[in-house]
Amino acid sequence: MIVRQFLQWIRHAPPGERAEATSALARAYLYSDLSPDDIAAAEGAMIMLLDDPSPLVRRALADVFATSQKAPPVVVHALANDQPEIAMAMLALSPLLQEADLIDLVATAQPAAQAAIASRAMLPRSLAAAIAEVGSAQACLALLENSDADIASFSIDRVVERFGHLAAIREPVLARADLPMATRQALLSKLSQTLAGFVAGRQWLGPEHAEDAAREACEKATVALAADTPYEEVSHLVQHLRQSGQLTAGMILRALLSGNVVLFEEALAELSGVPIDRVTSYIHDRNISGLSALYRKAGLPDTAYPAFRAAIAVMREGALVGERGGAARLKRRMVERVLSDCAAERGRDLTSLLALLRRFVVEAAREEARMFCDDLVANDHSIDAGRLIDDARLVA
Repeated sequence: MIVRQFLQWIRHAPPGERAEATSALARAYLYSDLSPDDIAAAEGAMIMLLDDPSPLVRRALADVFATSQKAPPVVVHALANDQPEIAMAMLALSPLLQEADLIDLVATAQPAAQAAIASRAMLPRSLAAAIAEVGSAQACLALLENSDADIASFSIDRVVERFGHLAAIREPVLARADLPMATRQALLSKLSQTLAGFVAGRQWLGPEHAEDAAREACEKATVALAADTPYEEVSHLVQHLRQSGQLTAGMILRALLSGNVVLFEEALAELSGVPIDRVTSYIHDRNISGLSALYRKAGLPDTAYPAFRAAIAVMREGALVGERGGAARLKRRMVERVLSDCAAERGRDLTSLLALLRRFVVEAAREEARMFCDDLVANDHSIDAGRLIDDARLVA
């Protein structure tokens, strides 16, 4: 009887009043002691209200039913497919929406609705994978910021692959304590590509020059990252570099000239298919023929071989002893020796290799000077800046 009166009244009521009455009806359905006939009638009335032209009415239903286990499933599913401002509460909170339902909704929902799904408590791994695969940047950001979400490492990689060029995505990814080094490197690569595009777009550098500068900066950062990588993760990092096309002769040479022998060995093992133990024995064996065969098997360019051969020879002589900076930066003495040896080569066109080594020398010298000046400042806090300026004027 009450529901019949409600239906007669609601036909002529304004939207605001219809919304208030709908909210009251929904609460009565959940909490009042209604007869079976009244429950059936109320459910029918609410299904009818799903077609109400005013979003206020449908929003009133969503607000009441969003967290309820007793809500009518038909109403819940209809509201979950409504426009985002109505669906979001249902998508984020409703316990009646099953995992399969939500995965289907992710594929068709608008970004705001996808983000609502991504913010759900206790988000399962399969749903997180669906969001990572087809969700918008907004949804992926909500996923990364959801501390209750169970996100597999391959889903993180997929988010980085799709949206790693966005700073808003990079920040929460880098903040994850369980982030593999390979994923960190992928973010470095994305950042370098973004910067290259930005610089070229501003016409500060030509496109090719910008790409080259960004690639070298990425290689430098990657070698530094590898220096902090636990030994057991280095092979995974190298596999990622190869799969992404970044395991180049230039990067491997940079690693060797930085003293990162582990990365160099793992790179040769990955490219040649030779077990790491045999690779290590070839590199540290005094007989250079084993290294030459391993190098060719790895498919690295012949023109770069003199630099690798010279670098290993210099390393065996102890050039790395006493060098600072760990395995994260180029070693100046080592690079200069390799450049000198390669410049003395006869019968080969090593123009590109020598140009690369000269850039390495400049980079190593600048890093060394920077460290030297930092040490001077750190070790003497009593320097009188005014006196130094006066002395400089006297000299001038």
